[in-house]
This record gives sequence, structure tokens and C-alpha cells, in this order.
Amino acid sequence: MSNQKTISVPNTLILVLGVAAFAWLLTYFIPLGSFELNTVSYQQGDTIVEKQVLKPGSFEYNRDPSGEPQTQGAVLFSSGDRPGFLNIAYEGITTGDRSSGAVAIIAFLLIIGGAFGIIMAPSTINRALLKLLSRNNQKELLIIPLLCFVFSLGGAVFGMGEEAIAFAMILMPVMKSKGYNGMVVVLCTYVATQVGFATSWMNPFNIGIAQGLAQVPLLSGAGFRFIMWAIFTLVLMVFATVYSKSSRVLVDDIDLIKVDGQKLGLGDWLVLINLLLGMVWVIWGVSVHGYYIAEIATQFFAIGLSSAIITLIFKLDGLNANDLATQFTQGAKELLPAALIVGFAQGVLLILGGADPAKDSTLNTILNSAANSMAGFSSYSSGILMYWFQSIFNVFVTSGSGQAALTMPLMAPISDLVGISRQTAVLVFQLGDGLTNIIVPTSASLMGTLGVAKVDWLEWVKVIWKFLLIMMLIAMTFIVVAVAIGF
Repeated sequence: MSNQKTISVPNTLILVLGVAAFAWLLTYFIPLGSFELNTVSYQQGDTIVEKQVLKPGSFEYNRDPSGEPQTQGAVLFSSGDRPGFLNIAYEGITTGDRSSGAVAIIAFLLIIGGAFGIIMAPSTINRALLKLLSRNNQKELLIIPLLCFVFSLGGAVFGMGEEAIAFAMILMPVMKSKGYNGMVVVLCTYVATQVGFATSWMNPFNIGIAQGLAQVPLLSGAGFRFIMWAIFTLVLMVFATVYSKSSRVLVDDIDLIKVDGQKLGLGDWLVLINLLLGMVWVIWGVSVHGYYIAEIATQFFAIGLSSAIITLIFKLDGLNANDLATQFTQGAKELLPAALIVGFAQGVLLILGGADPAKDSTLNTILNSAANSMAGFSSYSSGILMYWFQSIFNVFVTSGSGQAALTMPLMAPISDLVGISRQTAVLVFQLGDGLTNIIVPTSASLMGTLGVAKVDWLEWVKVIWKFLLIMMLIAMTFIVVAVAIGF
């Protein structure tokens, strides 16, 4: 018998509460501040986009009657506009609207969880995928780098992110049956989308907005960025393949043999075709019409509903309407922990006063102080410091477009002062904004995908920190090169 004691790993909710407590303490020491806003317009494709952005040099402290910068420590409990520490659960969960914020992500998670509960109720998907893999047993490791490439391309081209949650749901059963754990699924889906997002040469949701705000020609510098995307994606493919081989466990092939002996009937084929057409519909909506959370959630509900109708008509696995309703509830229930973490994480931002630059907040003061601290360094040092600033700020504002609106109006003029081109400032922004999405617990999409894959956040950190460190070193190398060549 071993005498070693096992260390209990804290639940992710406990970690988020710890971060919230730290943010709560900061409000007693860091004064409040705000910025003035300007409305800027820039060309985005065939349309003119208007956006409210910070006015450089407009930061002002909230001062007391004596003229001293004023702090406003968050209370324990509040019934007013600014939440206290104990308010973070309710206020965080209800943040946002149908298209953004915690309430939208939570609704998205619950709906697609329920939809996939219905889709996976008959064993059709599992049987089809297992039959496919059983016929390609010698080539199955090729699926890992292929998935990384496809999802990275999706992140680069149209900002794929939240969609990875749904794809992870599809891949989990079959990957598990072949001995791969949930971390492999997250690597091949969500992490791949964020690698593509961070190194994109054409994504309108981060590159387009940031270049517009920095007054750089839209989608310029694509050649340099494409090379960067290819290298980052290749590193991901190698890492995911090596990790999947080292973590893979032997599984009993009895279930595979049984499944392989079963034939797919007409109803099964219709379920598969319905899912395939549904995924094409989602990708088309996102890439052509800019569908986002509300529309995507509705699309998956429609896919689940049509799958339910097919299941009932063909009496697949003897399921009835009550069974499918139960599976919808069970599917949503499985994603409830991830949904709660999303809400709690949003509460951390509210403790710091929220992300509104025109409203007095602790976060605005942190933003202004960090930006001003970079002005006295060399161009190379400033580029690296700007990258770290964007990476750390991404903990609080994980939205690419939101972070661009908050930081680019400050980073662009600072880049002029330290001898860095505005194109390089945009490059720094996209690398800092994208890469840390694969680890920060405030990323709703990450926590949703981890929830689907049933991976605890702390266990995820133990695996992903090495990969993130490699990515950040490569990112800083590209920044140094960009400064050296005057990119």
C-alpha cells in the first residue's frame, strides 16, 4: 500500500471565485477612471462600419472633492448598479443580451447540449463513425493533424470559435472509443480554431476591425500572416499528434466488432444526412451571412428537432417522444457546469467595473496605466511588452472585436512613438488576443468545449501550458522579425 497522499484539485468554480476575490481587493487600491469616446468609420468589404472607440489621451481619474483619484471598493453585497462580491453569480450569468455576453453563451450551451442529446439518442452517429474508423484502422492517426488543419483554417477564414463546441460533441464518442481522451478533442477543435484566429490573414472579426481602427489598409500584410499561420498550424499538428499517441489507452474492441456488424438502415442514413446538411448550413450562415450565437443556437435546435422527427418516424432504437425529451434535458444538464463557469467568469469583469471605457471603472485605470508604461522602451522591447499587455488584457475581454475597440486606439499611437509600424501593432494585437484564449478561464468558448469533453480546467492547464509557452515564444519571434523588417 502506498503512503503517498493525493492532492485534491480544486473545482474550476472555486478557482474563479478566487480570481473574483482578488479582483474585489484590487478595487480598494486602484482608483477609478474613464475615457472619452470617438465614433470612427472604416470600410469593411462593401459596407461602412461605425464603431465607438477610445480617444487617445482622454483618460481621466474619478477624483474626490480634494482632487485626489478616488477608489470605489466593491462591497460584499449590493442592490445597486455596481455588483458586490456576492452578486457575481447572478449578475455574471445575466450579463449581455441575445447576441453577446454570458446570457447568450449560456443559452447557446444549453440549447446545443439538448440538441445533441437528441441527435445522439439513437446509436446512429456512434455506429457510423466507428464503422468508418474500423475500415481505416491503419490511417486513424492521420485524422488528428487533419482535424487540426481544418479547424485552424476555419478560425483563420471566418473566426470559428463557438462552433467548436458542437463539433467536439460529435467527435467525443468516436475519439473516446478509439482510446483518445477529451483533451485530444479540445486540441483538435477549439485550440485549432484559436491558433487560426490568432494568426489569420483575412478574418474580418479581428484583423479587419483592428486594421480599420489603426487606419491600416484592410487585409494588408496577408503574405507575412499566411506564412505565420502555416507555421503555427504545423506546430499544433505535431503537438496534437505526439500528445494523442502518448496519452492514448488501449480499449476493448468488442463494442467495435458488435457495431461493425450492424447495418445502417434508411432512418440512420437520414439522420446522418440531416446532420451533415445542418453543419453545412451553420458554416454557410457564419461565413456568408455573419450568423452568430443566437442564429447558430437556433440552427442546432432545428437540426435536433428534425433528427427527432426522423428518429420517431423510423422508430430508431425503439425511442419514443418522451425518451427524446428526456435526452434533450440530459444533454443540456451535462453542459450546466460549463454554463455556470461562464457566468461566474463574467462576474469577475463586473467586479472591476465592466468593460465600458466611458464609465468609471478599475479596469479602465489598469488599461491606461499598462499602455502608458510602454512608451519609454525601444521598438523591440515595446513590441514584446505590447504583446504581453494584449495577452493579459485578454483575460478580461476575450472578444476579439471588443478588445480591438478598447486597445487599438491606444496601441496605434503608442506604436508611432516607439518606432513600430501600425501594421505590426495590429499583428501584436491579434497574437495577444488569440493565443491566450486556449487557457484563460474567462473564455466562454473554452469552458464550453472543456465541459463537452468533460475535462477539468486545472487538468487542462497541466497539459496545455507547454504548448502555449511554445506558441508564445514563436509569437514573440515573429514580432521581433516584424519590427526588424518594418512590417
